[in-house]
Amino acid sequence: MTETATMAGGCFWCLQPIFEELRGVERVVVGYAGGDLPHPSYEQVCTGRTGHAEAVQVTFDPAILPFEDLLRVFFTMHDPTTLNRQGADVGTQYRSAVFYHNPEQKAAVERVVHELQTAEGPFVTEIVPAKEFFPAEPYHQDYFRKNPTAGYCRAVVAPKVAKFRKGFASRLRP
Repeated sequence: MTETATMAGGCFWCLQPIFEELRGVERVVVGYAGGDLPHPSYEQVCTGRTGHAEAVQVTFDPAILPFEDLLRVFFTMHDPTTLNRQGADVGTQYRSAVFYHNPEQKAAVERVVHELQTAEGPFVTEIVPAKEFFPAEPYHQDYFRKNPTAGYCRAVVAPKVAKFRKGFASRLRP
């Protein structure tokens, strides 16, 4: 039986390739979460006025990849201590957030945040109930895989993916 996790940690192009390489992950969709405007476009979300964050929705098998381990990867692969910013990406659409789908996920997020922030400093990650998730436009799906030589991919995404592969080698798909 699979579960769904929805998380935001900066540009969704950076998170998708990381989660797709994790053993136990079945599907990763990039999109928009946490806002009030139904079916927002990328251009609308980029204004910072819709309330949405660029996010990923991950379908995973908790028997292979426990939710808390998924969270540890998430918190390692972005900076949960900066408000509304990841690197050069600035705005509420780039905030750190976990949109929990049930009380067990909320409790797990709170446990992992408590565990990690005592070592890393205070987290500003929002922990909020999941609202409707809106998949991003097709050209955003698998962006890094389709555009590995694009400037942002070479400068930002590729180094994050390399860091992930080195730090979580034992968790990668065969």
